[in-house]
Amino acid sequence: MSLGDSKARLAGVTKALFSQWEHTRESWRDAKSSEFEFLYLRELKADVDKAVAAMEEVEKILAKLRHDCE
Repeated sequence: MSLGDSKARLAGVTKALFSQWEHTRESWRDAKSSEFEFLYLRELKADVDKAVAAMEEVEKILAKLRHDCE
């Protein structure tokens, strides 16, 4: 699996997770659901965003290396 494929897969499964979370929040609206979202999901979203950005940077570096080696 290429870096681009991995990045797309990570973004896709994260989008699916948060879509499912929104569906879950329709029936689970209490202090524990808010706590779960605050403790886990917000941090997960931030970490995934950072990972995707880092993967984009690595893709740029790899593309430059490929170009320079041709």
